[in-house]
Amino acid sequence: MSQTALSPSCREAAPSPVVPVALCRLSPDHVAAAAQALPALLDAAGLRTACGLRSARVLVKPNLLTATPLACTSPWLVAGVCRWLLDQGAQVRVGDSPGFGTATAVARHIGLEAALRPLGLKTESLADPRPLPLPLRGGGPVSFGVARAALESDLIVSLPRVKAHSQMRLTLAVKNLFGCVCGLRKALIHTRQGQEPDFFADCIAALWAALPPVAAVADGLTAMHVTGPSKGRPFPLGLLGASPSAVALDEALCAVLGLPLSGVPLGAALERRQAPGCTRAGWRPDYVLERPDAFDSAGFVIPEELMHTSFRPWRLFKSCVRRLWLARRK
Repeated sequence: MSQTALSPSCREAAPSPVVPVALCRLSPDHVAAAAQALPALLDAAGLRTACGLRSARVLVKPNLLTATPLACTSPWLVAGVCRWLLDQGAQVRVGDSPGFGTATAVARHIGLEAALRPLGLKTESLADPRPLPLPLRGGGPVSFGVARAALESDLIVSLPRVKAHSQMRLTLAVKNLFGCVCGLRKALIHTRQGQEPDFFADCIAALWAALPPVAAVADGLTAMHVTGPSKGRPFPLGLLGASPSAVALDEALCAVLGLPLSGVPLGAALERRQAPGCTRAGWRPDYVLERPDAFDSAGFVIPEELMHTSFRPWRLFKSCVRRLWLARRK
């Protein structure tokens, strides 16, 4: 399935050169006000009309990296997006597959389990992998074990926390899709393909292109900077963002932080692929609310020197032991 269309209901139509991007400026300290503003943000972004939501099978994909709240998507935002999707008649699932630990355990620790309970939803640890060959530009292919729930969805809604990343400079909506690769396979891929950030970025761009259409809602009320994706510092960015195109939203978020899309390895890989949604491919963002220059990102520290993305063997071994222990407990 191709990403050349933004809507499951319009895959035969030619892509539009214009894509809506909704950026909303809010106080980082007023979470209740942000939660109240979320439905209007999603309406303004055009997700209802662009994504054909009634009866659509939608996978909501938060970032559930570890049991540290700042490293994850805020529970109120995940629950708010799910509630809005259910109101549109969508069939909603919530899932992620952290490289270490389980999504269900992370959801319980950060309060997402409780936030989803009134909606009758639970967080799934994405499993049941299906081999997905990913042709790379100038090489490959590589093959990822991608969760069946992701491949069989009509739409994926990526919910990233806006974060710096010590290996990829920033981690946003498209990078968040790596959580559709099942469990320890991500760590193995990091170990096997992660020695060079540009090559690894090409792998993630190829994964994005092979998945069902991806919309995105970004949690940037309090972002993470200096380093990341798990041990950075809080930054009061005061931003929520949404778009039917994860690529277009990522480009807008890069602009907010003072970078072109090509300023991060994954953005450069998407531009090389002429990804629908990015300006290099001829698409134009329609900023329906605020523009990127309305946000004050002065002082947001982005890593300059990038580390290798491979995991150390000892960390991989410890995660294997932990997963076996959790499986026996179940």
